[in-house]
Amino acid sequence: MNAPLVDPFQRAIRYLRLSVTDRCDFRCVYCMSENMTFLPKKELLTLEELDRLCSAFVRLGVEKLRITGGEPLVRRDIMTFFQGMSRHLESGALRELTLTTNGSQLERFAGALAAAGVRRVNVSLDTLDEEKFARVTRWGRLPQVLRGLDAAQAAGLRVKLNAVALKGFNEDELLTLTEYCAERGMDLTWIEVMPMGDIGNEDRLGQYWSLRDLRADLARHYTVTDLPDDTGGPARYVRLEETGQRIGFITPLSHNFCESCNRVRVTCTGEIYTCLGQEGKSDLRAPLRGSEGDGPLEEAIRAAIALKPKGHDFDYSRQSVDGRVSRHMSHTGG
Repeated sequence: MNAPLVDPFQRAIRYLRLSVTDRCDFRCVYCMSENMTFLPKKELLTLEELDRLCSAFVRLGVEKLRITGGEPLVRRDIMTFFQGMSRHLESGALRELTLTTNGSQLERFAGALAAAGVRRVNVSLDTLDEEKFARVTRWGRLPQVLRGLDAAQAAGLRVKLNAVALKGFNEDELLTLTEYCAERGMDLTWIEVMPMGDIGNEDRLGQYWSLRDLRADLARHYTVTDLPDDTGGPARYVRLEETGQRIGFITPLSHNFCESCNRVRVTCTGEIYTCLGQEGKSDLRAPLRGSEGDGPLEEAIRAAIALKPKGHDFDYSRQSVDGRVSRHMSHTGG
């Protein structure tokens, strides 16, 4: 049972992205419909169950744990979970405990996160224009997020902004966001919009801004140098020579990155998805709740990894949204 987790394509699974809630205090137009129906709270794993689940993955060789949502910091008493996970950092079994957030609660929790051993946070931020921010998040408050960024940096956390590339929305802020991050010592990663879930009247194809085009726009203003950096995630990186900053590109649509995938996602209800872009899932909640020992849980994890596919099928190249999956990103975890 101590053998490492290896999928059918000989990729060692070292990275777990765990959603602790499907709830969020924003309603971003590419992520959710405006009137979402959230899971009944009784279906969610308890904080104690989340701890036990993550600890099993750590025993099986997972070295990086990213907490996601929804918005993870809206989950009640979530800091007790972070504090519990810090023991795996202290033992050396876990190399990194990180967080993806919309930034709305960072002003409250940045200090406690740092105390629990979190060293980096990714903050989703697509625009620095207050009116546009309110429009893309539907419920969002930009000043609150910006204060959260300040609080995170004051607490010693390394901050990276994740911006979804949205055609006709933030194309004109490419340089603004780049300069904002350069001035504050933040990395910036651009992400292509992914076809996940019913988002109401929004047009997936109309939202799509290829990162090939985005990079070409950057190259008209900066000297862009490819970097070999590998952070264990899907991003490919460049350096802007004029500022020295690092820019990442996550391109599931225009450049498939599946060949090096070392990660799986687990939802707040205990479903494990071994591929973001496939519907296939396995249940970990039943073995977790059905036994006091972790043997059945570890067997279920191994069985799920054995089903991990080679890659996803996201594709916009034929001017249609191919490879769409039915669940919202907030359900799987960002």
